[in-house]
Amino acid sequence: MPLAYDTIFRTMLVFIDESGDSGIKGKAGSSEFFVMVAVIFEDNDEAEDCDRRIEGLKKECFSSPLAEFHFSKCNHDRRCKFFQTAAGCDFFYMAFVLNKAKLWGPGFAFKETFYKYTAKLLFENAKPYLSNATLVLDRTGNRDFRQQLEKYLKKKINGESGEQTKIKKLKTEPSHSNNLIQLADMICGAVGRSFKNDKEAAQYRTMISARELSIQVWPKV
Repeated sequence: MPLAYDTIFRTMLVFIDESGDSGIKGKAGSSEFFVMVAVIFEDNDEAEDCDRRIEGLKKECFSSPLAEFHFSKCNHDRRCKFFQTAAGCDFFYMAFVLNKAKLWGPGFAFKETFYKYTAKLLFENAKPYLSNATLVLDRTGNRDFRQQLEKYLKKKINGESGEQTKIKKLKTEPSHSNNLIQLADMICGAVGRSFKNDKEAAQYRTMISARELSIQVWPKV
């Protein structure tokens, strides 16, 4: 379902998604890396255009109007079609990859702290490119955590006195009705999979290489 452009597309838009889990490396089922991606649209018209392109592809790929693009649920051909479509859109993305094997400190044992810290590191990198940005996340987790995350990021990125409005607000949208959250999901999945020496994931990243601004791995592999 296309977004309501008249209500949402008024400021710089940043769509966020993550791949992996917050469990410390070594625990059963824990992923090796935790990846967070920010997909940044500087121009509202370009965000609207990208949304419409993905909506058109969705109608081509799915029979149900409620279907959505999830990297983990798409086959190779569908992923290629998606990234070919995304490559023609005007945005850029940044990623922050936590190398969990080298993390230490008691704070990383707590899911919410883990998430907030990763978001802070990602947006410290993105800070020079942000101005009056609205951050949009998938509508998961509880409202209290969303409010805590918004307050935390504004304090860290805007500054203690709020002298810079790098981040205007943070909001959530259900992913099934927001094509640009799905874009963040697909890119995040490709980045995360590429750190497993997945040749197909490397191909996806090559397809959208012109949109890749930076990927930081911390601590270094």
